[in-house]
Amino acid sequence: MAKSYIRFWGVRGSYSAPFKRCLDTGGNTPCVEINVDGHLLICDAGSGIIPLGHQLIAEDKNRELLILLTHFHWDHISGLPFFAPAFHPKYNINFFGPGESKEIVKKYIDDQMKAPYFPVGTEEWVANISYIDTKKKSITYGPMEISYYSAYHPGITYGYKINVKNKCIVYIPDNECLSLDKEIRENSEGFNNEEIDILEEMNREEYKAEVNTIADADILIHDAQYTPEDYKMKKGWGHSCYTDVINMAIDAKVKKLFLFSHDPSNDDEMILKIHEGAKKIIKDRNSSLECFVSKESLEVSLD
Repeated sequence: MAKSYIRFWGVRGSYSAPFKRCLDTGGNTPCVEINVDGHLLICDAGSGIIPLGHQLIAEDKNRELLILLTHFHWDHISGLPFFAPAFHPKYNINFFGPGESKEIVKKYIDDQMKAPYFPVGTEEWVANISYIDTKKKSITYGPMEISYYSAYHPGITYGYKINVKNKCIVYIPDNECLSLDKEIRENSEGFNNEEIDILEEMNREEYKAEVNTIADADILIHDAQYTPEDYKMKKGWGHSCYTDVINMAIDAKVKKLFLFSHDPSNDDEMILKIHEGAKKIIKDRNSSLECFVSKESLEVSLD
């Protein structure tokens, strides 16, 4: 039986960072491979899907692929025009993502490969391409049970929960956690006591819902793009401050957290400092949470 694992192919948010100072962490945009007993699931199709595609061609093993797209911002689909398996007839590639219909999902993918944005359209793909009905509430793919929910990010954005091998994997690459909490704290002036009570109750319910979504996850891959200093300037942009992610993961009793969607302006040294800061919060809260930095080529066993 084939081994089962998660492998990171792209870990940057917003745009690629092919700079020497970023090479230890990696510079490609989001793409995560989840391979279970020979069933290949690909989460997002940022530039990281390009080297994954080349490896698939070279190994010639997995010919059935499911690609989950969290949303259609460029950093999450920019690798598709260069995804080699799409140009080979022996591959069956299935897509699922947010949209009112599978035809809309197909349109979003087609559009970025139309003139004047790209010289080769999806009509040149010769793989067997399928689009899964977007109204499905869950997807069964081999041994994997996949569900989705809405994340806090501009436009319609999904987070995915994958249950497999008695493990729960949660993938949320773009999400601004605790956004309502900050909104209330920063704009509470002018509200009377009754209105503040209502807002605080809403905030408690909202936070409870966020925690419940990731509760007891064995592996959480979550947006941790900003430092507290960055977040002050970029509140509402749809990404999380790493300190909020750590605290939420602790409250949700997550077992392993992988900091993801690294800011492209943060070099390896800065990401190391973020990791140290994360570990300090965990220690100060006397938590058993294990925290890791997502890096390209990092492989996590699921066996």
